[in-house]
Amino acid sequence: MRPLGPLPALLIMTALGTTACGSQLDAGYDIPHGALPVDERSATIVMNEGALDNWQGEYAALFAASGQLRMVGLIVNASSAYPSLESNVGGFRQMVTAARDSGMKHLPDVTASVAPALTRPHDDVIEETVPNRSEGARLILQAAAEYATPAHPLALATGGALTDIADAYLLDPSLAQRAVVVASLGRIAGADVYADIPNGDLDSWATFIVASRMRYVQVNGFYDQLQDIPDARLAELPQNPFGQWLAQKRASILNLLTACDQVSVLSVALPYFALDVTHMRVEATDPVKLTPDSSGSIWHVAQTDIDRARAEIWAKLNDPSTFR
Repeated sequence: MRPLGPLPALLIMTALGTTACGSQLDAGYDIPHGALPVDERSATIVMNEGALDNWQGEYAALFAASGQLRMVGLIVNASSAYPSLESNVGGFRQMVTAARDSGMKHLPDVTASVAPALTRPHDDVIEETVPNRSEGARLILQAAAEYATPAHPLALATGGALTDIADAYLLDPSLAQRAVVVASLGRIAGADVYADIPNGDLDSWATFIVASRMRYVQVNGFYDQLQDIPDARLAELPQNPFGQWLAQKRASILNLLTACDQVSVLSVALPYFALDVTHMRVEATDPVKLTPDSSGSIWHVAQTDIDRARAEIWAKLNDPSTFR
């Protein structure tokens, strides 16, 4: 076949989604697909410490392999709950290896980050906090520079302390305009919302920095994660290393609602997942307390649609194209 000649400039720009004036032909390009400021089009870094207590890493890998999550980083650190960085990193690397050996694509390498809790300055001035300059913080800034756009900021889906994120902000405060934090963190106590237990208390000063300075999504729509892979469905798992990893890991999954850190990843990958979303701001510290504010830069997610999400997870597990 004879090669085509040069395409007209207008046709090229149309194929790219722009007109000659540079405006988007897709009028919804800069409109979030759900109630949150990030969605599946945002480049996403997944962050955690313990590798065995929930399904955060596995669901991130599953949605990345199926093209429904732009996973550009996997940062693993340590905490008082999971103090062995070597063990934490090793667990996530085993998961990634099982996924890759099963044909799953688009999975980043694990980044080990030494990230001790930040020290709160005596005068409580955030900008006087001494940063760790951790590996995780540097990866966040690199990814924000490479992938973030005004329409689709970098998503930071966390299941542990916010230390690396606060560290990155201290190194470059412009991160606040280029990233959104989506955290499995905190609790609802009656009519009050706190950014503490779980995860927020692991580095309360970092939590305060992030909630005060960045666009922050706190997901409290926890659910019973033991029902994700019940005994009755074990035989439905894919017959490959990833399916074997899931089956073996079930015994380590915590029987604790607040342990299901995967709500952060699902909130980014699935626009319908976050329900009952309210804007808030920081009201107080010790612990960090949030209060409703229609103009606040905090999105609080009180409920999640786990039934619909589970159906989609199983559909991907049973779809051969996930393991191409």
